[in-house]
Amino acid sequence: PGGQLILTSEVENYPGYESILGPELIEKMRKQAAKFGARIVDENVAGVDFSQKNLKITLNNSVINKIYSRDQLASRQKSGPVAPRSYSKFEDSQRRSLAQTTDSFVNFIASRSVIIATGAKALWLGLESETRLRGKGVSACATCDGFFFRGKTVAVVGGGDTALEEGLTLTKFASKVIIIHRRDQFRASKVMQERVFRHPKIKVIWNATVTEILGQNKVEGIKIQVKSQKSKVKSDNLPVQGVFIAIGHQPDTEVFVGKVLTDQKGYIVNTARLALELVKVKSQKSKVKSVGQSTEIERAAHKFNPNYQTMTSVEGVFAAGDCVDYVYRQAATAVGTGVAAALEVEKWLEN
Repeated sequence: PGGQLILTSEVENYPGYESILGPELIEKMRKQAAKFGARIVDENVAGVDFSQKNLKITLNNSVINKIYSRDQLASRQKSGPVAPRSYSKFEDSQRRSLAQTTDSFVNFIASRSVIIATGAKALWLGLESETRLRGKGVSACATCDGFFFRGKTVAVVGGGDTALEEGLTLTKFASKVIIIHRRDQFRASKVMQERVFRHPKIKVIWNATVTEILGQNKVEGIKIQVKSQKSKVKSDNLPVQGVFIAIGHQPDTEVFVGKVLTDQKGYIVNTARLALELVKVKSQKSKVKSVGQSTEIERAAHKFNPNYQTMTSVEGVFAAGDCVDYVYRQAATAVGTGVAAALEVEKWLEN
């Protein structure tokens, strides 16, 4: 566990730390959580069942040794199954049912509430050199790593709003920003394109793809292939010290699709996100002065509890962090929504 921070070298925009390694920050979080009683189970989720009052999460492997204490395991050998400590607050009938299914193998966790915080992952080019130099000049976050390229030349790969935003962010630090796009026009908004075209530090190379990132222990350049109007392909090497991949993100929510409401890209919709989307829909309809057919978001609105901003379309299931947020994607913002979700779970359980 640790998400994108595990892949981040220096973190310099997290409150309380001038600079800290991503894995080190994650380890501090784990220790703090364990200190206050959290049980951490390092397993992959194979499936979920949110159709019943008791929510069920199925894991790939048995977790009997991870959710039972040593004393409980010893007791099991002498007197039969006992319920895990994590189930101690269930009703007696529920606890007996769970205990009876765990004689030798248990691969699920049952709970009254769940917080989904699976995050999102950056999409990469898939180059061996890209993987090898990740964290050594290759990044997917200008906000996180832009400071390290002050006065240097960097390349941004992509053509959507994210790529152009990354490029503009990097102009605050780099001496030159080269945006490489595989097509002959951007997919980004017109406003964003105009800002990029006007900026003196930004150069755009059209119809180009990156085939290799050059360098052994750090980025020293990139090899690109540029297709001309006559469909001729020309190879070229560009000297750059940093490469920012901005071809999109993918939320790690596959297992939850169809279980809770998600958008077309797979991001989970919670109440706060629902409110934002409803405002967007209303604004769009007012511009064309038409009511039109109701959208999926509008049709699903009745499933949400307005008293809990982080709750999803399923009662008791909450979502926070980058699996919801497709805009900011920062450790600090993810932690903030995680805290909000935890507070709301506590409030919901009490009620």
